[in-house]
Amino acid sequence: MGKTAFMFPGQGAQYVGMGKDFYEQIPVSREMFELAGKASGLDVAALCFEENEQINITEYTQIAMLATEVAMLKAIEEKGFRPDVTAGLSLGEYGALAASGVMSAEDVFKVVRQRGIYMQEAVPNGGAMVAVLGLDTAVIEQICEETEGFVSIANYNCPGQIVITGEEAAAQAAVEKLTAAGAKRCVPLKVSGPFHSPMLAGAGEKLAKELEHVTIGEIKIPYIANVTADYVTDKAEVKPLLEKQVSSSVRWQQTVERMIADGVDTFVEIGPGKTLSGFMRKISRDVKVVNVEKVEDMEKLQELMS
Repeated sequence: MGKTAFMFPGQGAQYVGMGKDFYEQIPVSREMFELAGKASGLDVAALCFEENEQINITEYTQIAMLATEVAMLKAIEEKGFRPDVTAGLSLGEYGALAASGVMSAEDVFKVVRQRGIYMQEAVPNGGAMVAVLGLDTAVIEQICEETEGFVSIANYNCPGQIVITGEEAAAQAAVEKLTAAGAKRCVPLKVSGPFHSPMLAGAGEKLAKELEHVTIGEIKIPYIANVTADYVTDKAEVKPLLEKQVSSSVRWQQTVERMIADGVDTFVEIGPGKTLSGFMRKISRDVKVVNVEKVEDMEKLQELMS
């Protein structure tokens, strides 16, 4: 019998209207949106469902995305579905923490509200992120190391897609070298800063202080951390890893490969869009993948897991 993983996307997949059908049709999902609003001091339902510009600003995007993911998670759990393992990309790791039992929904909402603020505040002038397509990972790593200034790998998304992050001038210099080395495309990302770079270490330090007020529960469902691409087995590791995560590379491809090596053959993406499902097709075509972003998608889950 194979294993099932729940996985949660990060920033970039958000859109106005995400999760609205869950809010309107499923009481436990509505409770989660309301809890997110109470914990963050924002009208999270309005942020997610009504036309606004804030939804694409980091300090608001993060709580909006997480509220939607947890609202969907609770609806899925109410149907009796449980994963064998869980993981999330960047912000999505907090969805995984909620699924694993490590942090309560209220605590993940409080922490992520502050995480969004700290990351927004820490953004230096002249930061950039660029998706590098169609170039060997080792070549990208070497070029980042050799480029003057701050530039490093933000995300190992899937084979053929790596995101670099850092100072704008350094990132541009790296792009020129990457293009010369044979990259198919280098696509600047529409983000408000060089996330997952050492330039955001200060945001991680502030987040660590916020985490001091949070109780870490037992790990009821195994989860894999972005920083290590491995299971977190000791709850004492949770807070230090979350602090590092803000300024460290997200090892998503390695995370998925670790789960597959451990016998996971069914992956359920919970949240807006199909970003992670798209990555899965490039990481392995030998596993089953389903995404849940609409109420009716839970029927696909029923078929897959029955």
